[in-house]
Amino acid sequence: MEEQTIVLIVGAGPAGLATAACLGQLSIPYVIVEREDCSASLWRNRAYDRLKLHLAKEFCELPHMSYPPDAPTYIPKDQFVKYLDSYIERFDIQPKYNTTIESCTYGEGKECWFSLACDVATSVVVRYKSKFLVVASGENSAANIPVIPGLHDFTGVAIHSSLYKSGVIYSGKNALVVGCGNSGMQIAYDLASHGANTSIVVRSPVHVMTKEIIRLGMTLVQHTTVNIVDDLLVRMSNFVFGDLSRHGIVKPKAGPLLLKEKTGRSAVIDVGTVGLIKKGIIKVHENISKINGNVVEFEDNKESSFDVIVFATGYKCMANTWLKNGESMLNNDGLPKKEFPNHWKGANGLYCAGLARRGLAGIAIDANSIANDILSTYKTHRFEMN
Repeated sequence: MEEQTIVLIVGAGPAGLATAACLGQLSIPYVIVEREDCSASLWRNRAYDRLKLHLAKEFCELPHMSYPPDAPTYIPKDQFVKYLDSYIERFDIQPKYNTTIESCTYGEGKECWFSLACDVATSVVVRYKSKFLVVASGENSAANIPVIPGLHDFTGVAIHSSLYKSGVIYSGKNALVVGCGNSGMQIAYDLASHGANTSIVVRSPVHVMTKEIIRLGMTLVQHTTVNIVDDLLVRMSNFVFGDLSRHGIVKPKAGPLLLKEKTGRSAVIDVGTVGLIKKGIIKVHENISKINGNVVEFEDNKESSFDVIVFATGYKCMANTWLKNGESMLNNDGLPKKEFPNHWKGANGLYCAGLARRGLAGIAIDANSIANDILSTYKTHRFEMN
């Protein structure tokens, strides 16, 4: 079975949906495929109950559609999913669900992309032929759990944060969260709030901010240099939280906005976790060296027993497993070779959306850039798909 289209979008998360909306607004034909049975499966099925968007809503809109006027400043997970559903309806986006891309290869002689996909429900193989290919399968396509000696023999429960929903079932248990990013800090707070004896592994330096400080910074950086804003944000953070190094949390040398720009690492937006750490309710540990049964040994030679370990250790991009001619755009980790804002375009009509670690604001920029670039070619060429 073969289908032809001008643009094939792989992935129906926020990046794929945004790209589809922008193409639709320009009347450019496209097909969007998604391996799961729904759009934005990470948000629907693999996000913990307490999750809210870390940034204010004005920095988290997809192209051509704002949030409802009565939406809170910081959007809860369920409301964000409703926003996506409304987005799909408004722009008449019709993803082909349960469709797994097995390979995408550029045909030099034909000057188009040949993509093999499998309908999971029927096992029917579909061959898509497109002039343009958009990789929108996400930075978070596969859970990343570090290799730790003894982990496979851990006698408790070990899960990735994508499987964590609520701490209510861990009340009274000894719980360890590995990773001190936004997910790790929020999950640690959730566990402690539900009565778990909670510890967290802080593996690297991190900036801790309030949501108000970050919102101010993202507003100011539109009017002055990032160094000036970063200096102000660090001073404000020090005023609010004090010296956290005594509690095992050390600041990076680079400022929070510059660090995000250069590495994609976000500042942590505190939800109350720091206060619990200061009170000793949440204990901070160094990285894990090994696990023996239910006993976790840390790099400072301290050890404790745990009933559950939650790995808030991020995700891996899996685009390189199916994209066969992506060397012009992606590195060996499946992430863009070029830095933002020039990361989104490769050779031969290849694009990526949502891989620059710039959140929803970055997705909006990518989607508009891709659609406008395709339009410039689409207008000046008559494509023969035979």
